[in-house]
Amino acid sequence: MTLGLTEWEAKERLEKYGYNELKAKKRITWLNILIRQFVSNFLVWVLIVAMAISVIIGEIINFWMILFVIIFVIIMGFIQEYKAEKAMESLKKFVQYKTHVIREGRLKKIYSREVVPGDVLVLEMGDKIPADAKIIDTIGEFKVDESVLTGESKAIKKSKEDLIFAGTQIVRGKCNAYVIYTGMMTELGKIAGMIEKEEEKTPLQIKIHNLGRRLALIALLSSTVVFGFGIFMGAPITEMLMVALALAVATVPEGLPLTLTLTLSAGMHNMAKHNAVVRKMLAVETLGSTTVICTDKTGTLTKNEMTVEKIFIYDKIYEITAKKGYEPKGEFIIGNKNIEVNAHKNLVLLLKAVSLCNNAVIRKTDGMWETIGDPTEVALIVAGAKADLWKKDLEKRYPRIKEIAFSSERKLMTTVHKEDNGLIVFSKGAPEAILRKCKFIKKDNEIREINTDEIEKIIRMNKELASSSYRVLGVAYKKICGDYSHNNLKKESIEDDLIFLGLVGMTDPPREGVKEAIKTCKKAGIRVIMITGDNEETAKAVGKKIGLIDDNNDYNINKTSKKIMTGNELDILDEKEFESVVDVVEIYARVMPEQKLKIVKTLKRKGHIVAMTGDGVNDAPALKMADIGIAMGIKGTDVAKESSDMILQDDNFATIVEAVKSGRNIYENIEKFTCYLISHNFMQIILIAIGIFIFGFNYLPLLPLHILFINAVGEELPSISLGMDPVRKDVMNKPPRKIGQEILTKRNFFLVIKLASFMAFVTFIVFIISNPIVNIEYARTMVFTTMVGMVIVNTFNFRSLDESVFKIGAPMNKILILAVVFISIITLVILYTPYLRGIFEFTTLGLKDLTICLVASFSTFIYMEIVKLLNNKKTPKNKQ
Repeated sequence: MTLGLTEWEAKERLEKYGYNELKAKKRITWLNILIRQFVSNFLVWVLIVAMAISVIIGEIINFWMILFVIIFVIIMGFIQEYKAEKAMESLKKFVQYKTHVIREGRLKKIYSREVVPGDVLVLEMGDKIPADAKIIDTIGEFKVDESVLTGESKAIKKSKEDLIFAGTQIVRGKCNAYVIYTGMMTELGKIAGMIEKEEEKTPLQIKIHNLGRRLALIALLSSTVVFGFGIFMGAPITEMLMVALALAVATVPEGLPLTLTLTLSAGMHNMAKHNAVVRKMLAVETLGSTTVICTDKTGTLTKNEMTVEKIFIYDKIYEITAKKGYEPKGEFIIGNKNIEVNAHKNLVLLLKAVSLCNNAVIRKTDGMWETIGDPTEVALIVAGAKADLWKKDLEKRYPRIKEIAFSSERKLMTTVHKEDNGLIVFSKGAPEAILRKCKFIKKDNEIREINTDEIEKIIRMNKELASSSYRVLGVAYKKICGDYSHNNLKKESIEDDLIFLGLVGMTDPPREGVKEAIKTCKKAGIRVIMITGDNEETAKAVGKKIGLIDDNNDYNINKTSKKIMTGNELDILDEKEFESVVDVVEIYARVMPEQKLKIVKTLKRKGHIVAMTGDGVNDAPALKMADIGIAMGIKGTDVAKESSDMILQDDNFATIVEAVKSGRNIYENIEKFTCYLISHNFMQIILIAIGIFIFGFNYLPLLPLHILFINAVGEELPSISLGMDPVRKDVMNKPPRKIGQEILTKRNFFLVIKLASFMAFVTFIVFIISNPIVNIEYARTMVFTTMVGMVIVNTFNFRSLDESVFKIGAPMNKILILAVVFISIITLVILYTPYLRGIFEFTTLGLKDLTICLVASFSTFIYMEIVKLLNNKKTPKNKQ
């Protein structure tokens, strides 16, 4: 076996060649973001027109103030989008793939970006090839999917000396390969250097964009109609230009796109820090609509720390004690008595078999036990080590010459080893798969043909162990005498006429928090379905432990109320038959990865929004088909990760539920600040319309400058604070949101209209009692102060669209408090600084005036509480 590079050589080559990653041809720079503020922001162009109008009518102070607002809006937009881009870039740190290499003669797992020319890769089915390399040797039939480079979907067979390329996927077999090129020097890198990838908009962004367009249309229509009507009535053109401009500015929610960008990027970054990396922004929206979560068992619902606890060899059951984790220390017990393992020859042979028919590695590094490989195989090595049968020593005595790799179709793995008098074959796998290959059984020192009674006894023991939540493997062997070499040993006959050795029972305890997470899902109206390759008894036992099913349910496979279905039963059902039972099945056992696709398709046809977990190469079609494909970050193959929308860094089911909770919260927050902003825009339109209708065009309650300040400055921080509002306790007590649901739903639209109308009415009352005919500046000052007060009060009102402020409790939101303080201070500065007061055309307000404004503002709080109360009485809680 090659020694590979030394760590010093690897470091030197990393400095010489750089990281093994593709460099983007076009990066988003600060200049791109700055230009985007002009190109994509409708408000900027409205304000530029406003500046031009101000110059035409001689309002130079307005010109400079509008210019200030433009600069302010651009800077705010630039800062938020720049931070969002940086947050999105930092997500890449959470999605770093790993690969196995040989360095200094040891198998080591490193980040793929740290692979350098000269490294020896150790690759297997499901891995994404990290660099261009030349095959040193292969195990089994070795095939690679090169469609990412060639466009051909057919897997290509590869052998020794053939080249394999970065970005392609291994779909069958294993290999060792010598790295030739990395990064931009690879074939994939050359292609990447010639193409640009378009930035896609998510459905959520499209919804916000469409909403903005509709509001812009309303602004254009209302401004045009009012302008035309005013000219027809003989009003001066300059005054009508200002009126039309005021209406246009009042209609557009300036802070909406900026707040959306910040909320989504910050939300995704926060989810990543909690081990849920969202690869596609679409998933954030879809998470809130999830109705079904289909999850793997091992490693997701359970810890994936397998421990061998029981071994059955014909009529004996051996128990094995365990220390912490994978520490290879423990006792072997029969009937509460410790035994000396060497005195039990069949047990020694079985432990040798499971240690040698194995590709995992366990070793001690810096006082800690390090493992590489599948947890099931690690557990088997640890069991052997507890009997002082170390894999590395066994491999010297029984060198491997051939392997027939495990596959989900075969459900077993076989290796061939040299020994003194010929060859010895070891096989392990699903008990039923092993039994099909066995013609003999070993009893004590005797080998004879296995009979029906013995097979039934083994099957009963398998079922008994499985019903106690053990994962069970069958183990068999045979000896081949004579002079056989690797080349003349026929693959077809290796697994024929095996000798059955025994059963190994391993346990994998449920993860902490899974039971509570499943309970939360049930309250949230989300079904949880377990899909596992284990048999139904094991799946049933685990299902009971985690609260997925209970003892009162009927699991009889002949009943229509059945909760557990096997892969074989699934196969015999046609499309309609499966549709009729898919809504009651809680657990799918002995399922092949390919059958996941059938489950997902059927659930989607029934109208469900499906989240599906997966880790293997064969899971990729189901992950792509699911509304949210969730790949495992630890045990997941690169193929699964590339096919997913989200990656779980800890492989924990509870993290999925937390991600759903975060997704719901992000969408709720978007709803809140959207309604918050639009309610103020509608209020301003209604107020201006009423003012024109009652007093004519000369007595506008607000000037464009006032509206710009409130919309572009006063509302910005409050809307951001609503976008960052923490998760509410009851967010998972509601049913999933319907997919495709608009931000401004019918309920939200009427809520906005009701509040906008009330605020406009109250503010107009303040305008009237301030006697605008006598002193228009004083009246506008009162209206402006009242509206700023409403902006502050509504920040608290809109922390929930349906619950009372008193029920929500005090805000655990520093940005909200900062927003309130900022707006209050800047408003007082404008009102009581003579220079600024003159620019805004305001007058000084006394204590009585401020009290009137505050009372008027606070009335919106009372009104909103009443509206929520009445809405909740009309709408049952589970329908909200």
